[in-house]
Amino acid sequence: MKIYLTAVIKAKDIYKDEVSAVLQNMVAHTRKEEACELYSLHQGIEDKNLFTFYEIWKSKEGLDAHNRQPYIKAFVEMAAEKLQEPPLVLLTTLV
Repeated sequence: MKIYLTAVIKAKDIYKDEVSAVLQNMVAHTRKEEACELYSLHQGIEDKNLFTFYEIWKSKEGLDAHNRQPYIKAFVEMAAEKLQEPPLVLLTTLV
């Protein structure tokens, strides 16, 4: 079953550029993963601290493998300090 994921990330203003760089690094690596069908990063127009991922994964197992990658772990480690709040992650499937 495909997994559709939306993640909302709000960087603290002073860390916006650093968070953006980390997220863009995640994009570069994640798009090479076998289970990744789509991995797009968006930035808010009015709120430049707002980032949104829209992702499509071939399977839950593929998403789980993605979450174990070092570049994802690096993001998780910096999140508490550099984000305004924990990321909002929505996992869905087509109905």
